[in-house]
Amino acid sequence: MGQSSVFTAATSEGRYMLDEYPIDDVPTPDPSYDPSEVITIQIDGLATNDDPFDNAGIATAYNFASPANRRSTGPFTRFLKMVTGPQYAPMVDHVEATTEPIQQDGHEAKQHVTLTGPDGRTVTYLFGLSDDRSGPLDECWLTDRVVTVES
Repeated sequence: MGQSSVFTAATSEGRYMLDEYPIDDVPTPDPSYDPSEVITIQIDGLATNDDPFDNAGIATAYNFASPANRRSTGPFTRFLKMVTGPQYAPMVDHVEATTEPIQQDGHEAKQHVTLTGPDGRTVTYLFGLSDDRSGPLDECWLTDRVVTVES
């Protein structure tokens, strides 16, 4: 996809990306990815969140968030705070991931993903994706929502 004009700020906590999309140096949406690959890319990135730079895994998830999702959860600094908060913290640097088969119906897909966080807490999330939008991300599978599923 196109180049972004990401502003990065170095702080004592590391490198932070501010307000631009997509974030460089991590995977970005591509029409060749199927919905299962999109979820796997995000889960793999979150498993090694600080590789190749601080919060690169969270940046990958942000890149695969749909425009509507980013409008609700962005900019990146807000998204970062949300993902590191209590509801989504088990995703970051998780030690185990189990996925159920993906369910796809036309332009929508969903998949249950169970993650065990570094503190041993296990949470199941439901990823909801779609690929039907206009503009440069048309035909790219993107994450519309990730919600926790009660056991």
